[in-house]
Amino acid sequence: MAFDMSKYEMIIYWSEDDQAYIAEVAELAGCMADGGSYQEAVKNAEWGIAEWIETAVELGRYVPEPKGRLLSV
Repeated sequence: MAFDMSKYEMIIYWSEDDQAYIAEVAELAGCMADGGSYQEAVKNAEWGIAEWIETAVELGRYVPEPKGRLLSV
């Protein structure tokens, strides 16, 4: 099964404590990344998504389908 990593929602924010941008992928438990710039955090999160999915598949674990936007306004 192929997964489109670009469809997982990322929540990106600046962390004063870490002095970095944080990108959380809420649909994939524990999947998050940071970066010195917004773009770096997104790039690192995309790598994290790929690794998360690859590891889950190797272990035979469930990989949720991306839902896109989690919250509606």
